[in-house]
Amino acid sequence: MLLALRINVLAKGYSGISLETLKQVIEVFNASCLPYVPEKGTVGASGDLAPLSHLALGLIGEGKMWSPKSGWADAKYVLAAHGLKPIVLKPKEGLALINGTQMITSLGCEAVERASAIARQADIVASLTLEVLKGTTKAFDTDIHAVRPHRGQVEVAFRFRSLLDSDHHPSEIAESHRFCDRVQDAYTLRCCPQIHGVVNDTIAFVKNIITTEINSATDNPMVFASRGETVSGGNFHGEYPAKALDYLAIGVHELAAISERRIERLCNPSLSELPAFLVAEGGLNSGFMIAHCTAAALVSENKALCHPSSVDSLSTSAATEDHVSMGGWAARKALRVIEHVEQVLAIELLAACQGIEFLRPLKTTTPLEKVYDLVRSVVRPWIKDRFMAPDIEAAHRLLIEQKVWEVAAPYIEKYRMEHVPESRPVSPTAFSLEFLHKKSTKIPESEDV
Repeated sequence: MLLALRINVLAKGYSGISLETLKQVIEVFNASCLPYVPEKGTVGASGDLAPLSHLALGLIGEGKMWSPKSGWADAKYVLAAHGLKPIVLKPKEGLALINGTQMITSLGCEAVERASAIARQADIVASLTLEVLKGTTKAFDTDIHAVRPHRGQVEVAFRFRSLLDSDHHPSEIAESHRFCDRVQDAYTLRCCPQIHGVVNDTIAFVKNIITTEINSATDNPMVFASRGETVSGGNFHGEYPAKALDYLAIGVHELAAISERRIERLCNPSLSELPAFLVAEGGLNSGFMIAHCTAAALVSENKALCHPSSVDSLSTSAATEDHVSMGGWAARKALRVIEHVEQVLAIELLAACQGIEFLRPLKTTTPLEKVYDLVRSVVRPWIKDRFMAPDIEAAHRLLIEQKVWEVAAPYIEKYRMEHVPESRPVSPTAFSLEFLHKKSTKIPESEDV
């Protein structure tokens, strides 16, 4: 990604690099010859000078390089193995290769894509948890979200309805508690559209900034051939992607924070009405107790990682570069936060599926049964304690590969296309304005029937 994005910048024609050199860089990319680039060392202004210098180092035949054909070796030998020669730099080309924000944005692209994937799958995992905890779909009513029409909130509420609508996808679990006396659910279930929703809007905002950034000329000085002039400026400064990626980390973290609380509700018998820690034979078996501890640890670590790196700046280059973005760290820790979010949701997915075991023979909705079947294709139910790490990793892999989304998405889109009338099931805790009016104008006791 780093090499591809750098090629994209150079190809715009504002960097003062020759077409011959650019073609050589493209040949290196097409051969998958990848220079060794350390992840640390950039302050994110004058671009990512240190990482991009390592990138350029390999292109001129210095340092280490890797390719599928050669593995790791000295760069000149790797290039030679592919019939390529080290680039001989012409005037301005050394600077052209090392000045830009491509380290920040290459990691930023991966962060945005993984964040998008986990955010939409978080709705599916949470829907399954809501079913296991015998929650209500009342909070996802269209009219509620129409009067606070944030785009992400409206879409998340729609996804919940599409997965949980008991008229469209009959749920034996939902039907089993339709006439319970619970009025409303905990925030971690009821407020998913509001909390998950702003995560989706955050990702969309950051995606727009990163997309603009990767398609921009971030070199310095800029060469404007039409003017016949070279102009020094500050397009190399990483503040835009740095700020955006700090915001992304803060936003996406909330998916793990709310997920961990749902895991607690699944494991806590006083909240779930299920066996403690989701295991039938307690005592010697601890079930999901330590898995929940793992989720809590990851959420706590994320809280530290979410401190914005872009609020910091250290003057460099003899006080010429006296404000820097620290965008490299913003990008790296955003990715770390997102990985933790994926792992916490993997634990919730396993816990929710385990909860389903205790509600059998009742079935949930068709799309959620498909999700359950997917999980059970790689992880068997817990009867007694066993080594859980492989199971958590298997669920994590399902989320990374977007398998959970692939299973549920056709049902979500079918629901969208069919414009199914919204299901609003009646229960003893539901009441109408007419009911309230009758209650407020109640006849005197002497005339009570």
